[in-house]
Formats: sequence, C-alpha cells, structure tokens
Amino acid sequence: MKNLSILIFVLLFSMSLNAQTDLKKPEASQAASVTQRIGLTDITISYHSPLVKGRKIWGEMVPNGEVWRAGANENTTISFTHDVMVEGKPLSSGIYGLHMIPGEKEWTVIFSKNAGAWGSFFYDKNEDALRVTVTPRVAPDQEWLSYSFTAPMPQSVTAELRWEKIAVPFKIDVDVPEIVYNSMRNELTGINGFFWQGYNQAAEYCIQQNVHLDQAGVWVERSLANQKNFKNMNTKAMLLERQGKQQEASALKKEAIEMADEAQLNAYGYQLMGEGKNKEATEIFQLNIKRHPASWNVYDSLGEALLAGGDKNGAATNYKTALSKAPENQKKRISEILKKL
Repeated sequence: MKNLSILIFVLLFSMSLNAQTDLKKPEASQAASVTQRIGLTDITISYHSPLVKGRKIWGEMVPNGEVWRAGANENTTISFTHDVMVEGKPLSSGIYGLHMIPGEKEWTVIFSKNAGAWGSFFYDKNEDALRVTVTPRVAPDQEWLSYSFTAPMPQSVTAELRWEKIAVPFKIDVDVPEIVYNSMRNELTGINGFFWQGYNQAAEYCIQQNVHLDQAGVWVERSLANQKNFKNMNTKAMLLERQGKQQEASALKKEAIEMADEAQLNAYGYQLMGEGKNKEATEIFQLNIKRHPASWNVYDSLGEALLAGGDKNGAATNYKTALSKAPENQKKRISEILKKL
C-alpha cells in the first residue's frame, strides 16, 4: 500500500512538472475572427491566419483539386444564427467546418457538419451540409490570410477569403423580414405582450415589409384594444391602404389626426416626407402650426418641407418665424439655413 502511494505521488509530480513547462507562446498562424450582422442574423468566421513567407501558395503549398482547411491549424469555422442561403442554396443555422477545393477557374466551398476537426486531415465528404461553386478573382498581393465581409446590404453580404493574390467570394442571403417576424412573435409572448406598443411595432413592420398582413391585422387590433391612440390608428390605416381599402383608410387617418399631439403630428409629417409624399407632409405641418402657433419647431418643420418642395420664399418665411421663437441652441442652425436661401 505504501509503495502504491509513492507511485501515485511520483506520477502526479511528473504530470505537474510537464504542465508547468506548457507555457503560452504566440502561434505562427495567429487566431482571428470576423462577424457581420445582417438584419438579426450574425455570421461569424473563425480561423487561423498563415503568412506567405516567400512560399508558392496556390498549386503548390495549397494543391489544386484537394480539400484544404481554408486557413491554418484546426478547422476554420463559419456560424449562422439563423437559416441562410449561400450562393442561392439553403443552409440551416449552426456552426460548420469551412473547407475549400481550389481550382484553376473555379473553387468549391464546403460547409461540413463537423466543425471540431483538426484542419482537413479528417475531412469526410459524408459530413457535408452544403457545397457551392464560386469563381475566384485576382486581388492585390496580401501577405496574411484573412476573411472579410464585403458589400453588406439589408438582406445579403459577401464573405471573402483573401490570401496572396487571390480572393474567393461567396454570397450569403438572409430572409430578414421572415426572421424579424418570427422574432417579434416570440417577443410578444414575453413582457412586450402586455402593452400596446409591441403589437403596434410588429404590425407596422409587417405592413412596411408587406409580409404576414393577416397577422398584422390581428396585432394592430390587440394594440387598439390595449390603448387606442394616434400611432396604432395610423398603423391600421396603413394596413387598410395595403388591402386596397382607401376610403376606410382615409376616414381612420382623419380620426387619428384629430387625436395627435404636436410631436406625433411632426413625426407623421416627416414619415410622409420619407415616403416621398411632400404635399401631404406640408399639409400636416401646416395643421400643426394652426394647432400650436407658439411652437418654434412647427415652423422649422414646415420650412424644411417647403424647401424640399422647391418653395424657397415660403421656406424663408417659416424659418424666420422659427428663428424668432427658437431657443438659443437652435438659432445658429436656423440662421445658417436662412443665409443659404
């Protein structure tokens, strides 16, 4: 028993010595990651970045026609928090091992279900989740391997590998409206489901994106039931317009405007300007002046709408009135506008 205790002690001491010699040192190919959000979807690529170091990379160190780990050391990985489309093909949310097969004119980009392997040494084609074919392009010489996201748009982005004089892009599309819709449905089962604002926001988003209009109708009615006000009445009017019910929409808008305060009318005017409805916006700002003649801001907003419509004289008149009523922290801005008229 005594000999066994001594043996265990010796083994533990030996392990301790070995552990103490395993100190952290810089890796030759340093770790890196890059993330891009499209809508509510996060796309992250994690990799190790080797250097060229005077070597011939393509066709030699990285042979054509063979699976390559698309980086150095363990797996390069790419993750998606929601389902996406890669080069027009569907790929479920999750984390994938990212591999590539270089070619003279085309490359194959591989998304493997095995994200924990060491490089491509244990790559198994049977674990592929997706393969896409892409066309590389010539790029300025770059010593280090990198990944980046280029051309971000509201519903898409291009991921790109860069190394030496080659760039390998692959496009990722995201169904943002559907993802936001499902996210809002989920959020409305929490604390936001007790208040009118959440239902109104969800309905408004669906109307703006022209998706799930039946559900938008349900949500706006829930919002109105909680508290009837200018914002959700205006949202319902927007829905009626989408449904081609112009007469009902106009009547509801008129009713909503009667309930609106100064700030709500002002915000509605700018919303109309953003939609390119400058004439309607001007009428709303004029109504706001009629209701709130002592406010400097209503004249400032009408001046902006008139200027956007090309009426410099009318804009100048209203900016002068705004200047006479404005607080000190606004006078310089309005004066600068008047100087340009």
